[in-house]
Amino acid sequence: MFVPLYDINPLRRITFQYVNVALIAINVLVFFIFQERDIWTGNDCGQVTFSKAFGVIPLQLLGTPVSFQDCPDGALSALNVYPPLTLLTYMFLHGSWWHLLGNMLFLWVFGDNVEDALGHVRYFLFYMLCGIAGGLLYFATQLHSTAPLIGASGAIAGVVAAYVMLSPRVHLWVLVLRIIPLEVPAYLAIGAWIIMNIVLAFLNIDASVAWWAHIGGLIAGALLVVVMRQKGVHLFERTPAEF
Repeated sequence: MFVPLYDINPLRRITFQYVNVALIAINVLVFFIFQERDIWTGNDCGQVTFSKAFGVIPLQLLGTPVSFQDCPDGALSALNVYPPLTLLTYMFLHGSWWHLLGNMLFLWVFGDNVEDALGHVRYFLFYMLCGIAGGLLYFATQLHSTAPLIGASGAIAGVVAAYVMLSPRVHLWVLVLRIIPLEVPAYLAIGAWIIMNIVLAFLNIDASVAWWAHIGGLIAGALLVVVMRQKGVHLFERTPAEF
């Protein structure tokens, strides 16, 4: 629905978003070191192998072994990960350049202010917990699925939820429908994005997108920011940042 470009929301408590930049760097490095070559060369077996090993597979979390006939068993057995740990690893994988770019753009625009409100250590814990919550809700709604869940979207949805609860009136520059630049209050852009995710999740439109992981992250982010924000940080700040 929209692509965030820039927010008018200066940092107030930290000098630099160290954790946010580190998270972006890890996502980018994992993609380029372990995934980009298979995606670029069209090595579907390599992509499936990596996603199966480190992504969240609901049926596997239930204790049922999952195999993919397209790939030799030897390649798969070399990358076996204890299934519960995939709730951590899945959020650092991406399926394409656009998947990675979109997620990292959201994280760059919104993550710094959430880190500012929570502090470095709490922000890292917050991010990981939102990602886990996204994975768990996906698992709960897709119990018998063998499709690996990958991507940082669940964790980032939690960041977006925290952002709009902290600074709903801050102005954002966004691309509406990916082509129209527009300056809007955060509550309008993010509110529309949240509604879109909920509607598409219930309508089950585009099964390639894990809408329920987004919703799990949103719920976790909205709850966690209430208890994890630093002392003196207020919710629903009324005064927008100035140019």
